[in-house]
Amino acid sequence: MRIGVNTRFLIKGKLEGLGWHNYELCRALVAAHPEHEFVFFFDRPFDPAFLFGENVQGVVVSPPARHPVLWWIWFEWSLPYYLGKYKVDVLLSPDSYCSLRSKVPTLMVCHDIAHVHYPSQVPKWPLRFYNKYVPKYLQRADHVVTVSHFVKEDIIAQYDIPAEKISVATNALRGSFQAISEKVQRATKEQYAGGEDYFFYLGAIHPRKNIDRLIEAFDQFKISSKAKTKLLIGGRFAWQTGAIKSAYDQAVHRADITFLGYLSEEELRKVMASALALTYVSLFEGFGFPILEAMYCEVPVITSNKSSMPEVAGDAALLVDPERIEEIAQAMQNLYLLPQLRQELVEKGRLQRQRFSWQRTAEIVKEKLEEVAQKVKNKSIE
Repeated sequence: MRIGVNTRFLIKGKLEGLGWHNYELCRALVAAHPEHEFVFFFDRPFDPAFLFGENVQGVVVSPPARHPVLWWIWFEWSLPYYLGKYKVDVLLSPDSYCSLRSKVPTLMVCHDIAHVHYPSQVPKWPLRFYNKYVPKYLQRADHVVTVSHFVKEDIIAQYDIPAEKISVATNALRGSFQAISEKVQRATKEQYAGGEDYFFYLGAIHPRKNIDRLIEAFDQFKISSKAKTKLLIGGRFAWQTGAIKSAYDQAVHRADITFLGYLSEEELRKVMASALALTYVSLFEGFGFPILEAMYCEVPVITSNKSSMPEVAGDAALLVDPERIEEIAQAMQNLYLLPQLRQELVEKGRLQRQRFSWQRTAEIVKEKLEEVAQKVKNKSIE
């Protein structure tokens, strides 16, 4: 079988949520199934390291698709042509988009439908595009895979898609996160936090990530505890960050808050593994990669009790209402004061993380790709 894959988020040095999902899923699929041919469709020149085996061919499809108009051109005109040119049997589109014009059997991965719940936090043009095309993509796809049970139920509720058309194949660990030695931890704290312990946030700097309340909670924690503990915030700035800037400017302890920006993989692993705890109190997530990353680094987690995050965290995190600043601050206080609680969460995290595997995810996706291709083939014969 010749499997086409939309790999436009595989960009060297810029892998984030969608990019890491594409990377790990594609790598696992290629490694497990040398009997299949893969054609990876990029939207710009690509790093050959993204071709994970001899059974993979890379093709650049123009134009670079990073604007609603260009998205439409890429999926509705350019991609269908190349799917035909390379005689693709089935398409895997792992970034919540697909082609409406193409007749190729299609499996689409949907990561979330956050725009439905937080429309004010999406720029005007993308929001118009999502509102128009996401329902069409979900209807067009021959099968949909979601990264959590929460996302599956959300799609069913919002768009009335039949449950049997949706399968769940979760995310798993991205990259090579693991615990590090105390010596490296001390050096990392010296480099990034003046030698002090710190709470760590990882993700885009975006309103939905709730960083303004995290900053306010950290300020409350500092006032009540008198601790020297810092707050490090890792990730790129997205849009509409005014509330975050305002919270930072008003924080009594803003000198103890550091925005690190985008971190390289080596830096990120060290900073995560040296943290007192991960503070990931987003308002809405389809999955939440950093929760698993912290578990593999043997770092305790504070996360939200909403959307998919309890599903990922299980009993291996302190769950808080992300809209209640005092709950976030109290969770920080508890982890700061109680080393036994930190250790208990680390031990539970070792068990919880075993539930997530790219190999299992790849097998589910492979089985659904084969089912979709065969089902469409049978219909054509009829």
